[in-house]
Amino acid sequence: MGKEKSNNQNRTLHTTRLLNASVDLVWEMWSNPEHIESWWGPNGFTNTIHKMDFHENGEWNLTMHGPDGTNYPNRSIFKEIIPFEKIVLEHFNPHFIATILFQTKENKTLLDWSMLFDTTEMHDIVVKTHKADKGQQENLDKLESYLSNKI
Repeated sequence: MGKEKSNNQNRTLHTTRLLNASVDLVWEMWSNPEHIESWWGPNGFTNTIHKMDFHENGEWNLTMHGPDGTNYPNRSIFKEIIPFEKIVLEHFNPHFIATILFQTKENKTLLDWSMLFDTTEMHDIVVKTHKADKGQQENLDKLESYLSNKI
């Protein structure tokens, strides 16, 4: 069991952030394509959301537009949604399972976001080559900034 946990740690990109907004507002930012399109992605990226069926087994298709003009198509399926508490989605190419947890902490929201990759090698490629760890931090920075304009 300990080996399995260690293996999961080697395959997981994990971030937490205490956001200065209510769970209701943070949830709205994650569940509404009009909002998520405005803050999703690392610095310099913009988005076009083609489809976002925010319900279990619903599909989410978007294209992230990089600052150099490169387009990055993304496809995910929402696997589990517990309103105001949890979103689990399966992302394809690269394949990973993302789990986003929302918890109220004194009128703020503790956001816990993890991405579990199939292999340690895929995790390392995504983190080292594509700097997904930095991108995830920038993504949350953009969410924080976007939230500050909504409060």
